[in-house]
Amino acid sequence: METNLEARPARPPIVRRAAAGVVLIVAAALAVKLVIGFVMAIFWTVVAIAVVVAIIWALKTLIW
Repeated sequence: METNLEARPARPPIVRRAAAGVVLIVAAALAVKLVIGFVMAIFWTVVAIAVVVAIIWALKTLIW
């Protein structure tokens, strides 16, 4: 049986906890920015397709 007599800190030092919190906040902010960018890319692609379809429909209605 092993016994460790060394005292272990119950929690990480405050500086380490603060650094981990900052890393977590930065990672969350980047993830949100990526998701918003992805949604905006899909939105503008749909808008561009709708504009092209509207132009084709209008030309078909006027010319044919």
